[in-house]
This record gives sequence, structure tokens and C-alpha cells, in this order.
Amino acid sequence: MAKLILSMDGVALKEVPLARERTTIGRKPHNDIQIDNLAISGEHAAIITMLNDSFLEDLDSTNGTYVNGRPVKKHFLQDGDVIELAKYRLKYVSEAARRQDADAERTVVLRAESVRGALDHQKDVPAEPLPAMTASRPRGQLPAATIQVLNGNNAGRELDLTKTLTTLGKPGVMVAAIARRPLGYFITHVEGAKSPRVCGRVLESNKPYALMDHDIIELDGVKMEFFLKA
Repeated sequence: MAKLILSMDGVALKEVPLARERTTIGRKPHNDIQIDNLAISGEHAAIITMLNDSFLEDLDSTNGTYVNGRPVKKHFLQDGDVIELAKYRLKYVSEAARRQDADAERTVVLRAESVRGALDHQKDVPAEPLPAMTASRPRGQLPAATIQVLNGNNAGRELDLTKTLTTLGKPGVMVAAIARRPLGYFITHVEGAKSPRVCGRVLESNKPYALMDHDIIELDGVKMEFFLKA
């Protein structure tokens, strides 16, 4: 489990495990991590955690949020990153990243081909959570990928998935995140009462799902196609 080490002037104050999907940071008492300092906004920032991955989001704070000395709005956290809030520091420690070995890169979560065939013949069946299976994948063969919008005002627009984490959707309504890992491209439902769909099937909240070439993602009425580049 990942954790944050809160410190000030080089002195560690406490450790906070990231055991929740959403961890808030701010001056007001209701925050998960309260920092009682006037330089910190009432609701300053939030950390979204999905299994072994976490990303930081600044909540339109007055004085901003910095990671490793640079201002950020959204940032995919990596082991050793230091979040800077006024005089306070929050070091992100990912135990999973430290335990990861070379064998992990040769494993990828894939959907069985039989599942894809079943979906083609069950379009009228009520939506169920997407299944997943494991299979081996040679190291170093992750291709570039792109999302293309299929409908609406932005139809035809493409977005290259070059970042470690790409968020899609509208905050407060429906948000999904696509993580680019050595293992493949994984989409996760981050926020919203309704869940996105992949090829017509419901994406389970907080459970990463491995995308396959030409998968159709439906996000709040917008359809997008995920495809791998040759």
C-alpha cells in the first residue's frame, strides 16, 4: 500500500496510508489530511488511488500545489515524489513499486478471445462487469496508442496516449483514467455515479481493465475508439 510521509523543515510529522480511493488534503477539519496553516486552502488537493496507482489533483487552491518543485494541476505520482504545500512536504512512497521485479513486465491482464466472441452474441443481455484473464507478453513490446472520438462536436478528434496517466470526462459527472504501463493500457472508472462502458459492458468502479485494440469506450454519451498504432 502506498503512503504519504508528512514533514516540515525536514522533520517527519506523521505517515498517512493511502487506504481510501480519495484522500483529501486541506486546512478544514473534514479533510483526511488536515494542515492547519493559512497558506493552505480549505480544500487544497486530493489524491485518487486505484490499486497500486495514485494521482494528485489540485482543487483550485489559492497558492497552488507543487511536486518536486514544479506547479501541477494533475500529476501521476511516482515513488519518491515530494508534494509541496507551503512549508509542508508530503513524500509519496509506493511499496508496490519497490517490490516490482522484472517478471511483472512479462505479465499483462488480457481479455480472453472467447469473451470477445461472447459479447458479439450477447448485445441484448443486461450489462455485467467486465471479466479479465492473464497471459504472458514479451518485454518491451508496448505499442503507441490513440483514442479517437466517434460522435458529438469533437468527432474525429484524436488523443495520443503518451502520458503515464490520461484522464477523460468531466469532474463531478463522470471521469475515467487510462494508465500507460509496461504491462499495457488500463482504464479505470475514477468518479461519477454512472460507470463508463467498454464494448457495451459496464466498467467496474476502481478496478483497472486492460484495453484491447479497437475497443469502444462510452463515457457520458461520448463514444471513443481505442486503437494501437502500427
